[in-house]
Amino acid sequence: MNLKTITNPVKSLDKPGVCPYINGVDVKQYASLKNLLKFKMKMINMKYTEEISKKLNELLIKNYDAEKGYKNAAENVDNHRLERFFERMSKERSEFARELKVEIERFGDTPKDSGSIKGIVHRNWMSLKSLFATNDEEAILEEVIRGEENSLDAYYDMLRDRSLPATIDALLFKQRNAIKTTLESVKRQEELVS
Repeated sequence: MNLKTITNPVKSLDKPGVCPYINGVDVKQYASLKNLLKFKMKMINMKYTEEISKKLNELLIKNYDAEKGYKNAAENVDNHRLERFFERMSKERSEFARELKVEIERFGDTPKDSGSIKGIVHRNWMSLKSLFATNDEEAILEEVIRGEENSLDAYYDMLRDRSLPATIDALLFKQRNAIKTTLESVKRQEELVS
């Protein structure tokens, strides 16, 4: 019996010692190859998912840092208008962090639970600088601007990845635009104070 001429390979399974072929390909090898490809695709998707999750966690940490930085700024200004502004921005960044946590968990990862060492150093520097500055509000606003510019850079970097899922892309655009608006507002505040 010529295996390549078998018209119905399923019937040949009933015959002992016959290895079925479909168009000259061993069915067992085909199934094995198909499983290997599925496994490789899962690994690629897992790596992609891990990469997105890692980047989202970096943004999450930046938002923790910004939230704490705004709280610190609110505590170090005498101007009640600025104090309320900083408190609002702190709450906004807290909300950004909450939204990012949801996306990270959706990807099956665990969100980071605190800010970065770099953020802590920046906040401490901001506190120290505000103590010695002749115009506390101006020094604080300068540091807020610097922090927001760093945040914007991180969002721009993440948004360059055009293969992001639509939900994440939309969320990051929304947050980035809010940070841009905040940055413009802080720059106007700085002009008024200086």
